[in-house]
Amino acid sequence: MLGSVKGPHDVKRLAVEELPGLAGEIRDLLVDSCARFGGHLGPNLGVVELTIAVHRVFDSPRDPIIWDTGHQAYVHKVLTGRAGGFAALKQEGGLSGYPSQAESEHDFVENSHASTALSYADGLAKAFKLRGERDRTVVAVIGDGALTGGMAWEALNNIAAGKDLPLVIVVNDNGRSYSPTIGGLASHLSSLRVNRRYEDFLDYVKDKLGNVPVVYDALHGFKKGVKDVLAPQVMFEDLGLKYLGPVDGHDEQAMEAALRKARDFRGPVIVHALTQKGRGYTPAENHDEDQFHSPGAFDRATGTEKPKPRIWTNVFSEELVRLGKEREDLVAITAAMLHPTGLNAFADAFPDRIYDVGIAEQHALTSAAGLALGGLHPVVAVYATFLNRAFDQLLMDVALHRLPVTVVLDRAGVTGDDGASHNGMWDLSILQVVPGLRIAVPRDGDRVTELLREAVEVTDGPTVLRFPKGPVAESVEPVGKLGEMDLLRAPEGEPDVLLVGVGPMAQVCLDAAVLLDAQGIAATVVDPRWVKPLDEALTLAASAHKLVAVVEDNGRVGGVGDAVARLLRDADVDVPVRTYGIPQEFLGHAKRAAILGRVGLTGQDLARQITEAVAKRTSHVEPARR
Repeated sequence: MLGSVKGPHDVKRLAVEELPGLAGEIRDLLVDSCARFGGHLGPNLGVVELTIAVHRVFDSPRDPIIWDTGHQAYVHKVLTGRAGGFAALKQEGGLSGYPSQAESEHDFVENSHASTALSYADGLAKAFKLRGERDRTVVAVIGDGALTGGMAWEALNNIAAGKDLPLVIVVNDNGRSYSPTIGGLASHLSSLRVNRRYEDFLDYVKDKLGNVPVVYDALHGFKKGVKDVLAPQVMFEDLGLKYLGPVDGHDEQAMEAALRKARDFRGPVIVHALTQKGRGYTPAENHDEDQFHSPGAFDRATGTEKPKPRIWTNVFSEELVRLGKEREDLVAITAAMLHPTGLNAFADAFPDRIYDVGIAEQHALTSAAGLALGGLHPVVAVYATFLNRAFDQLLMDVALHRLPVTVVLDRAGVTGDDGASHNGMWDLSILQVVPGLRIAVPRDGDRVTELLREAVEVTDGPTVLRFPKGPVAESVEPVGKLGEMDLLRAPEGEPDVLLVGVGPMAQVCLDAAVLLDAQGIAATVVDPRWVKPLDEALTLAASAHKLVAVVEDNGRVGGVGDAVARLLRDADVDVPVRTYGIPQEFLGHAKRAAILGRVGLTGQDLARQITEAVAKRTSHVEPARR
């Protein structure tokens, strides 16, 4: 049946009795594709019928459908003519794992950072109203996990004021973000799912009112919190929004009926859909940790993931547990990513010292500030790309107060498969401006343990530790010290080039140094370990060389290379500095190694570029003689 679905118009033409077959084929496609390449399987298995209903009721792309987060848009991609693309899901040149404007006109926004869809939808609906396009409806599908983010509630507060905005909000309530959704919101939704009193009331309405929409009168007063009306668990009404539900998100016909009622209301309506993450694939349904939220490649028959090498996250996770045993003041914070950031081991060892704040990075940092003010040392572990969302809190709530908070940035630098939104290539630039902040970048697993220990010993300001995605690098032992920096290679004779390798780029510099040596260019390689503040010994080392090259897994603008150049200028060290990093552009999805090769961050590319730079510095043309 999938072969006949070239777009939403084909989905609309299907008979009702054909829809279960379509849903089954979609689930088979998702499981097969994710088994080969990995991907966000669980969330998408849970929205199959929901997505079919959305596309049968609304007219995409005229009615924009916005997904929050975008990882639950696989079924949407299938129904908009991209089923064939799943043969290369998340592979270079293949289908993106998130909505992509380059792929389809049906992908309005490329959001993969949570809690943003409602703000997009608010703006779009207002734009359509001002342009007189009143026959268009904006649909936002948001998971209950994303509703733990404050930005979603800021948007809801504004949406409620637009009484005539044609906007339908589908709350995909599966009780989970990555793992079970945390907080008061989760408790209310959970109790609503199982509350018999509420079900009895819905049955009463159905019996007495027949086909009349179950749309409850709204109340006002967002700040008052949840108000008891018909059942203590009804929670959206105080926002001043119409509410419809709960609806069985796996009953396609019930979803269609609810969505049509919401559409015809011609104002903001919340449709509360109850779904099961991992639906239809037994290994996912029975997977307690995260219902196959985002597995790597796995065996389709058993669900067993293929063996993975030891990764950077494992090293951090193990060392944090050791530190926790030594220090009772150490606590940890996660933003709905307990297992992905490796904090699950700390949670098992110290269940009273771990805080999952939901998808709320801003709150995580300011809550960490409060913990530090209370005499504790918080460790906040997030993906590097998500720290962008909490910059103000790190600057004004943590650094301004010189608080001992350690932020651990997983998936820093090029992450690859998840595309532009997940590359952690901004942190070394934006964090340069934070007064009193110290940044450590380990080159291998041994340095993760070493630098983490140093970070949590700091008492007069925040620290950041960042490391990349993937297998942990083999240990590279220093041959000496330059100040507090590790000297990794010292050439014989007079040196030409000082290579400053930031974290995992140190190995790239060592590879380049060997190639440069074959060209007669003597290279020194150092690893700064701490890149903010830079070691003053770097100025003395630079003055003994003809060229300084800084190599970092970060955007070139404002990163460590710029900081090194500034340090040398301030010290009146007149040695040219070259920065080799990631171009300031949004990178498409591909394997990390492929992207690093594409942007010239390999030993061979680096050696070639430095050879050319040295040649330009040393070449001269003698004036012609008559």
